[in-house]
Amino acid sequence: MQLSGRRVVVTGGAGLVGSRLAARLVPDNDVLVVDDLSNGVRASVPDAVTFVEGDLTDPSVVADAVTEDVDLVCHLAAADKYVDTDRPRAQFETNTAITYALLERMEAVGVANLAFTSSCTVYGEAGEPTPEDYGPLEPISVYGATKLAEESVLSAYAHSRGFTVWTFRFANIVGPRFGAGVVPDFVEKLRADPETLTILGDGEQEKSYMHVAECVAAMCHVVERAEGDLNVYNLGTRDTTSVTRVADIVSEEMGLDPRYEYTGGDRGWVGDVPRVSLPIDRLAELGWEPELSSDESVRRATRELLARAD
Repeated sequence: MQLSGRRVVVTGGAGLVGSRLAARLVPDNDVLVVDDLSNGVRASVPDAVTFVEGDLTDPSVVADAVTEDVDLVCHLAAADKYVDTDRPRAQFETNTAITYALLERMEAVGVANLAFTSSCTVYGEAGEPTPEDYGPLEPISVYGATKLAEESVLSAYAHSRGFTVWTFRFANIVGPRFGAGVVPDFVEKLRADPETLTILGDGEQEKSYMHVAECVAAMCHVVERAEGDLNVYNLGTRDTTSVTRVADIVSEEMGLDPRYEYTGGDRGWVGDVPRVSLPIDRLAELGWEPELSSDESVRRATRELLARAD
């Protein structure tokens, strides 16, 4: 699907990834962003888009956003995006309800193209590389279970209702946004106390970190070139890095040499997967490779965050 001359709806378009996606799409497309600003930042939304502040649990908001002239829905919105949420039932019920409501509305008005941001948490604690056809999928958090449930209903619509779906299983996406995430967490902690940095777990957790600019570039590349009814792609880097190494990079960029204090255990929170290996061979076969390693992505994000904070 060529991303030019299209009418595109981006749900969650005020978030880290959503706002960058909207900015990439808007020069060549008519873009509408829907966000209730519970997680997003209004100032991040490009001026050239049509912005609707609204809650997608409200059927009238869904109806106003998804009209028959829409070519593509990019669904990034979620009421709760935390793996260690203290409201797991509400997270599951609300996020899956939003996705189902969008699908029902799309079918009602004849819109059949949807790009969805999932997560590598659907793989659970595999302990080995997890290509897109890895199974069985056994998430260990309700967040991961929620994403898997959403993927499942999208699969049903792709296979039986004439939809084309692009599903992206994200690694850790980093960029210039304060809030949730280990990089901004370390920056904020070190600004508050330059001498000591508390690291959740043992610091040996190994994961892939992808810069948001490359994440969005990969998403657009896949939407334009993957031609199946259901297209599932891992998005990340070919390498991983440890939480302690992330702390080292952030400390280096801030010109600090703090003492690390670890909370202990092999994971930072309930539902945290200590080691994630996310192959991106399918993405490479489609002609796209990230230019930045995990360490380089973390370093770039740190520099952007520090520049924003100055």
